[in-house]
Amino acid sequence: MRPGGSPEYAARRACLASGLACERLDELRQHATTVFLLPEPEGIVVRVSPVSLKPRLDTAVELTRRLVAERFPASEPADMPQPVVEGEHVVTFWKHYPQPGTGSPPAGHLGALLRSLHELPAVPVRLPRYEPLGAFRTVLATCSGLRADDRDWLANRCRDLLHRYDRLTFPLGEGLIHGDAYPGNLLWDGPSVRLGDWDESAVGPRELDLANTFQGTRFGRSSAELDEFSRRYGYDIRNWPGLSVLCGMRDLHTLGTYMRRADDGDVAAAGEFAHRIDTLRRGDTDARWEAA
Repeated sequence: MRPGGSPEYAARRACLASGLACERLDELRQHATTVFLLPEPEGIVVRVSPVSLKPRLDTAVELTRRLVAERFPASEPADMPQPVVEGEHVVTFWKHYPQPGTGSPPAGHLGALLRSLHELPAVPVRLPRYEPLGAFRTVLATCSGLRADDRDWLANRCRDLLHRYDRLTFPLGEGLIHGDAYPGNLLWDGPSVRLGDWDESAVGPRELDLANTFQGTRFGRSSAELDEFSRRYGYDIRNWPGLSVLCGMRDLHTLGTYMRRADDGDVAAAGEFAHRIDTLRRGDTDARWEAA
């Protein structure tokens, strides 16, 4: 990729435009979004996403500002005009929460946070309607590196899951959902826990926010963690017959970033995608997947 089109270049340009010193910019993560840290004295996390996601990020910044004002522990956007568009990227700035070396917050914390989120009164923020597998269908239609048989299998699997989704009834009802709620998006804030990464927030069935944690058995999540998550939320989704449909949809959703990265020549992403689709096509629900 030419330097002028890189996420780091976009991050530096956006920092300068926002009055932030960026002599040092540490990359924290590169997946669907590239994440950098501006160390102290700035202490700001810089997230660089494709410019196509700007409407989503407008919503994420407005929503989290509102949630923080209402004392819900969402990750807090930095107090500056944002998002900032830089070429083919859009950049957002967030408060940095230094993480201890003792591990991520347990899944039970997520159950408690989601219960609080789902119990909030309606927030005065215009939220998009949840679109089942919308992002995945876009990637599937535009990805150039897929084998024809894999593309056909994924398209058929997508149609089947959407058909089954349309026939579900949702006992928890609809409302504000995080949209990408899983324990990996939890952050320690001292002894407390915050919920981050609000790019997929929407209005939709609340069960969607619960199912992602259960799909995490593919990454080694234990029954004890799922029990504690359910206890803290106050509802065990394993007793609802639609869970397998939502977990199947989450399986496909998680493929999208690996498909895009493989298209860009990322060998590791291509290998993980090949492993995941092989296990899906064989119906192997016990095979371990590796996180990004």
